[in-house]
Amino acid sequence: MIKIESIIIGGGPCGLSAAIEQKKKGIETLIIEKGNIVNAIYHYPTHQTFFSSSDKLSIGDVPFIVEDLKPRRNQALVYYREVVKHHQLSINAFEEVLTVRKIDDHFTITTTKNVYQCRFLTVATGYYGQHNTLEVDGATLPKVMHYFKEAHPYFDQDVVIIGGKNSAVDAAIELEKAGARVTVIYRGADYSPSIKPWILPNFDSLVRRNNIKMHFNSHVTQITEDSVTFETQGVTETIHNDYVFAMIGYHPDYEFLNAIGIETRTNEFGTAPVYNKDTYETNVHNCYIAGVIAAGNDANTIFIENGKYHANDIANDILSKKQAPLES
Repeated sequence: MIKIESIIIGGGPCGLSAAIEQKKKGIETLIIEKGNIVNAIYHYPTHQTFFSSSDKLSIGDVPFIVEDLKPRRNQALVYYREVVKHHQLSINAFEEVLTVRKIDDHFTITTTKNVYQCRFLTVATGYYGQHNTLEVDGATLPKVMHYFKEAHPYFDQDVVIIGGKNSAVDAAIELEKAGARVTVIYRGADYSPSIKPWILPNFDSLVRRNNIKMHFNSHVTQITEDSVTFETQGVTETIHNDYVFAMIGYHPDYEFLNAIGIETRTNEFGTAPVYNKDTYETNVHNCYIAGVIAAGNDANTIFIENGKYHANDIANDILSKKQAPLES
């Protein structure tokens, strides 16, 4: 068994921030990440441009300098690698946490490679790894995907995109440019206000020219090997289809949180973990959450640019407890 003072599960920007702040305060810290560092960003579309500016994505007092105002995915990957090197963070990548057990005042963490014991635990696993479920016939067919990487394979194919927010719009534009025949099916009555303002005019132009077929007030009712059926205000239509991208959002791994003992509650957006708003400590003593996972299903409130600030509050609370006696 390997004993570490503090373990952080998740090596995204907010997990890295948590490690940096704890290390600054003399807390022995290890990050355990099931993939590579900033794994979610690595799995973003190849040509993804961030909504936030580079200064807002920076962490650990390391400047994120790029020529453009909005950095791209590849630039972010380089930046976060440099942050890890600069702060000499301890990270065990490609190691998945299997179980977490609280015994007295310590956590026992079993992974695919080792068993660890720590006094403090921070969960910073984000939500990108768990897509929302499409509840229609045919939703589990191999042609139905929830993550878009790049458009080239779909040249000369009939592609349906379900959803109408940034991920759906970005994918639609790239697919149309690569020669796919794109249909977007969206429940909303109009364009989502969350769409990047510099992207919407281009997308709207493609829709107006019928380069992309856009169906508002619509929802998919069935998917088959060669078709998609959807309903628009009571009218049903079936179209030929080769591939479906269900860009309907993501959510935290609630099963994992509940297995740790972290309480979750239902709110107007769905489900969210319960935690102290000042320290980010959960109902499990000495267990914290950091980053976008704190927002639960309300993914439009916490991003890298504000989730990174959880790290300092967590580190301060851990520091205040370091000299405190252990629970009896």
